[in-house]
Amino acid sequence: MDTLTTSQLHALQNLARKKTGEEVPFVKIGDARALTDLGLAERSREGWDITGEGSALLARLARPPE
Repeated sequence: MDTLTTSQLHALQNLARKKTGEEVPFVKIGDARALTDLGLAERSREGWDITGEGSALLARLARPPE
């Protein structure tokens, strides 16, 4: 599951920043739908939001390789 396209990863990172209250650019619908299908994002009244699983994936990707 750690294999997202560059565009999907960028969208997921934007959703994480959005969760902290930052203004972020629009997320491409195709990327958001793909992230939703993977359980990394969910649809809300405000657009899309990152899920706990999405946040966990970003945390894993941010860790340096062992």
